[in-house]
Amino acid sequence: MCGIAALYSDRTGNDPLHTSTAGVGMLSRITHRGPDDSDHRLIGGHAWLGHTRLSIVDLAGGRQPLGSPDGWSLVCNGEIYNHTDIRESLGEQHFTTSSDSEAALALLRVHGPEAFDRLQGMWALCAAALGGRFIAARDRLGIKPLYWARTDEGVRFASELRAFPLDVQPAAEAFPPGCHWTPQGGLTRFADAVPRTGLREWDDTAGEVAEKATREVLVDSVLRHLMADVDVGVFLSGGLDSSLVAAIAAAEYASKGRRLKTFAVGAPGSPDLLAAREAAEYLGTEHHESVFDAERAVAALDEVVASVESFDASLIRSAVPNWFLSELASRHVKAVLTGEGADELFAGYDYYHREHTPAELAGELERTLGQLHGLNLQRCDRVTMAHGLEARVPFLDTDVIAHAMSLPPGMKTLDADGMEKGHLRRAFTGWLPDRLLWRRKMQFGTGSGAQGMLTPHFDERIDDADLATAAHESGIELRSKEELAYYQAFRRALPFVRPEAVLTRFATA
Repeated sequence: MCGIAALYSDRTGNDPLHTSTAGVGMLSRITHRGPDDSDHRLIGGHAWLGHTRLSIVDLAGGRQPLGSPDGWSLVCNGEIYNHTDIRESLGEQHFTTSSDSEAALALLRVHGPEAFDRLQGMWALCAAALGGRFIAARDRLGIKPLYWARTDEGVRFASELRAFPLDVQPAAEAFPPGCHWTPQGGLTRFADAVPRTGLREWDDTAGEVAEKATREVLVDSVLRHLMADVDVGVFLSGGLDSSLVAAIAAAEYASKGRRLKTFAVGAPGSPDLLAAREAAEYLGTEHHESVFDAERAVAALDEVVASVESFDASLIRSAVPNWFLSELASRHVKAVLTGEGADELFAGYDYYHREHTPAELAGELERTLGQLHGLNLQRCDRVTMAHGLEARVPFLDTDVIAHAMSLPPGMKTLDADGMEKGHLRRAFTGWLPDRLLWRRKMQFGTGSGAQGMLTPHFDERIDDADLATAAHESGIELRSKEELAYYQAFRRALPFVRPEAVLTRFATA
């Protein structure tokens, strides 16, 4: 995991020294994403690539920018879990390191950018070569962040908005997931959030066969997401999704004589903290806890909002406990697995069932999957990388998405007792105690205790008139006093970023 920055200009007579200086300035503002190493490269007079590294795979040889004999250079933020398969298919002659990122460079050189749909993982990249060649691209879901700003002087790219200088911030916006951009061809889509080919057809009578397939595809994904030359831990909330990930990872670690590290966060006595403790004891993990109170939560808000680069109340409310969780985990591991994405695949939120018929469910799940890059995935990436920690999301593996989205709506509707995600729970019967396997869904901000601290705090301290005035003056829909407080912090951190360029609303809010 890393941070990247890049600049491209097709202006003749572009000053290489100026380009390099501007790029180094951008990279210096995201060093928290890669505290282990940093390097950059000027390519002719038209491009500059910079990289700050968190060393997880190929610790000795994976320094970036990566180069190739034919003159291409690449910087990549993320992990490519099928890089071994790509190496075997292309041949080792196209590789000089063991870095997973080199699989993207090799595909680009051999097959061109349309081959990026073969990359399984989370990634954002920029690459350049002499002769004005340049490309930027982002994974199909936007799991890893990438922003760009197009100005009269050229195009800038970075992993976070804070990297852009103040005069460029008004032009900055999210680079679209599943797309690549070249100066010659413009923006081109190479992959959709949900794969369109090779999907198995199921019907509501498949039952145990489909449950077995769900179990196998998730187990396979978790094992691939453990790829690392360092220890990988798990964020464990005690809910279904993170507990399943922890159960699979703990079994794999135990088979190799190792003990998985798990991490939980919450207010004293909060439901998530207690459930995570129970899950960790059952799974035999090395468990660590971070406990916070209202004073700590409020004190951290400016840092949290600045890191997440959003002011959506639901997003920030869940980001606060994640901030403390990431701070804790970063002292023990360099990477963690999380349960992000399961609710969007298996219809875990109540509103899916309250507001949509079974016939409408698949379309709504796909819509919310396509928005995750501006919501949960943004929060997940930022609060972890603020502490030099990589978060991985095995539920959002391409194979898991393809399988889950091929299941008929009848397997995702509520059980007779109103329980959500019954299919996923039955698929893992015996992996957890029934008390945990059938624990009802609870929003992280609620289960951790953060909502009970933050919402009342701002309700008591902000007047209705102040909320109305701020909403009118900003032109932004501010839905609560709590959200106004987060918007004010957002403005302090990113004074010139356009709010509409970063605002994606939770459909469940």
